[in-house]
Amino acid sequence: MHFESWQWTLLVAGALAAGFSKTGIPGLGILFVAVFAIVLPARQATGVVLPMLILGDVFAVIVYRRHAQWRHLWRLLPATLAGIVLGWWVLRTADDAQTARLVGLLLFVMLAVHGWRRFRARRDAATPAPSARIFALASGLFAGFSTQVANAAGPVMTLYLLAMRLPKLEFVGTGAVFFMLVNWVKVPFMVQLGLINHDSLLLNLWLAPAVILGAILGWIALPRINAAIFESVALVLAILAVAKLLFW
Repeated sequence: MHFESWQWTLLVAGALAAGFSKTGIPGLGILFVAVFAIVLPARQATGVVLPMLILGDVFAVIVYRRHAQWRHLWRLLPATLAGIVLGWWVLRTADDAQTARLVGLLLFVMLAVHGWRRFRARRDAATPAPSARIFALASGLFAGFSTQVANAAGPVMTLYLLAMRLPKLEFVGTGAVFFMLVNWVKVPFMVQLGLINHDSLLLNLWLAPAVILGAILGWIALPRINAAIFESVALVLAILAVAKLLFW
């Protein structure tokens, strides 16, 4: 709990982004994961972020649950669970420096996937959707691993749901239910690793109002926000954070 003023500023901003990403722009998830990995040791950051994600999930599911498409969830969840177990095993054997590099690498991959998705969307809006079953297997495995190691599965899920051509509300609702289920599954693994503990939960308690405020703002802003500008700013900050994790 002994943070400097600039660190508290980043933590509060990250908590706001965590809530906002759940009910507003999902792409912001990559930003707050990077922010917490800068302020906290990489392994501890994963345990602090998870309860805040769950709190944001509650708001997102309340608002968007009726739009969830369960056929996509059933395709994703088995492979996602396998990816979570794999990520838990990696966290058992990795130290803080290795975890920081792994988080940075995962975020780099997410940024590359995000950039590729935007490029393809501009280049060919008529690109056919991939095979749902095969794509769901690969997406679920990568999402489970990246969410367990770095709470960074958002871009993977974004890529999958966009490839399935879901409308905006079905996109948000399906993602909300998916992460609500997956994040609760991760809790016992994080407790066993000692990454969710008394001190991390105390920090969560201090940051909870910012998460709730972010979720409310995201819900209000989603219909009217300029997503392109907001996403561009978030991506620039995420790139700087990835550079810090990989090279500094």
